[in-house]
Amino acid sequence: MKLVRKDIEKDNAGQVTLVPEEPEDMWHTYNLVQVGDSLRASTIRKVQTESSTGSVGSNRVRTTLTLCVESIDFDSQACQLRVKGTNIQENEYVKMGAYHTIELEPNRQFTLAKKQWDSVVLERIEQACDPAWSADVAAVVMQEGLAHICLVTPSMTLTRAKVEVNIPRKRKGNCSQHDRALERFYEQVVQAVQRHVNFDVVKCVLVASPGFVREQFCDYMFQQAVKTDNKVLLENRSKFLQVHASSGHKYSLKEALCDPSVASRLSDTKAAGEVKALDDFYKMLQHEPDRAFYGLKQVEKANEAMAIDTLLISDELFRHQDVATRSRYVKLVDSVKENAGAVRIFSSLHVSGEQLSQLTGVAAILRFPVPELSDQEDDSSSEED
Repeated sequence: MKLVRKDIEKDNAGQVTLVPEEPEDMWHTYNLVQVGDSLRASTIRKVQTESSTGSVGSNRVRTTLTLCVESIDFDSQACQLRVKGTNIQENEYVKMGAYHTIELEPNRQFTLAKKQWDSVVLERIEQACDPAWSADVAAVVMQEGLAHICLVTPSMTLTRAKVEVNIPRKRKGNCSQHDRALERFYEQVVQAVQRHVNFDVVKCVLVASPGFVREQFCDYMFQQAVKTDNKVLLENRSKFLQVHASSGHKYSLKEALCDPSVASRLSDTKAAGEVKALDDFYKMLQHEPDRAFYGLKQVEKANEAMAIDTLLISDELFRHQDVATRSRYVKLVDSVKENAGAVRIFSSLHVSGEQLSQLTGVAAILRFPVPELSDQEDDSSSEED
């Protein structure tokens, strides 16, 4: 994402002009745009024209519109963002108050104006415009007959390809059908890796599976690379890292990212940091439950006691339609930072973010136990009984 211009007043009202350059920038934009904002961008509009003879025709014209945002739709697989709203600025093709849907396009600038820019949104702009935040991890999560090729960016886990091949069982004295099917499966996975992994950007490719599938696959891939003199694969052989996973489904990627050998290799990526923070929370919940809270009310009470060491919060909560609820989460984040606590904002499109969402989307690891809060919770539940 490229920041072209930023005009924000002391009262936090103002506008920013941005240029989305990568597909992931659409996800950042989705988290920036809210209902009630005004969005100015280039778009295509179908316009009816009447000729001097009275015949009516229609043609598509490119124009720049300013909309008051009413709804936002994001397609996570295609990374496309559509914003619907009413026109609020005079235009030769579109009447004031007329509805239009803008599909934001890569490498075309847009201007977003808000009455209130909060700290979470401004921080996201900083992160989106930081070139270090790029998709530097790829993963092949596989089992016999099933593989998912994923890109792990700082903000989301993108499934780029799914490979499914029916593998017949081995039969006594005849394994040829099984072996041929397995070879065909491995070949399709290799092709998917070459198609979707940009080795100029990616610094590590995780190959995760149960059993010996990952070893067999890597052996096959590099044998074929030698035979076909595939320089791209051979030159990047050191980037492939084999780790254990319980299955070939996407959710098993979390296990792979938790592996200590992976954590050390990916120590500077946000994705690994999120996974570690969530893992630390679960360990604390198991061994010292008085130092691990989840749910907004409990976390807010812990924050009042200045007890929060690490706040874990899903970016999904900052997209809440109710302004008061959203500002409550923003205040919590700001307060934790003021009290020298760490804040981890999880992407709801990451496997770790999906798990956090199951825990209400907000959790905290505390500096010291706060048993009285747990007691209050127990008392309230017994009163309800």
